[in-house]
Amino acid sequence: MASYKEQLLSLLARTSFKLGEFKLSAGGTSDYYIDCRTTTLHAEGGRLVGHAILELLAENEIEADAVGGLTMGADPIVSNVATASAWQAQQYPGAELIHGFLIRKAEKAHGTGRRLEGFHREGAHVVIVDDVCTSGASTIQAIEAAKEAGMIVVAAVCIVEREEANGRPAVEAAAGGVPFLRLFTANEVRAEHVKQLASSK
Repeated sequence: MASYKEQLLSLLARTSFKLGEFKLSAGGTSDYYIDCRTTTLHAEGGRLVGHAILELLAENEIEADAVGGLTMGADPIVSNVATASAWQAQQYPGAELIHGFLIRKAEKAHGTGRRLEGFHREGAHVVIVDDVCTSGASTIQAIEAAKEAGMIVVAAVCIVEREEANGRPAVEAAAGGVPFLRLFTANEVRAEHVKQLASSK
């Protein structure tokens, strides 16, 4: 049976990857676009994302109390990783739960005025997650917010790295040298998309 990662790549290439001409939020244009939310908000896609990220963390021997990221790209990723960790804890007694937190782009102007929602504990080890990394701007904002809240960032993870615009070096600098991991490169998703197109003819 295909691994979580292999199943996720197939679904991602089918539902989230498009060829054409697109304007990027980081500036410039591209001949492809990846909208990971059509996969992370897909019932099966969300399940696969959660488990694939847990496997990636385990492979790299990264232990964390929680995962979090900047709303809204990170929202379904955070929820699915937390849910997958709860499933693992039921299946494998002793497995640690990984909770979730979300980071607003600005502090609330009402109520508690918090920027972070969900899990928050000073000194906690956390992983910052994002869907697509181009310039790394949203990942960097999340890293800075988590640090300001007193948490220790032990890794940053994205589903797809576009491998352009100096995103990786910028994220690694903001994270203080901790690992920046990806499930896939954009070229890997493109290759799978093209393969699926060819096989459908």
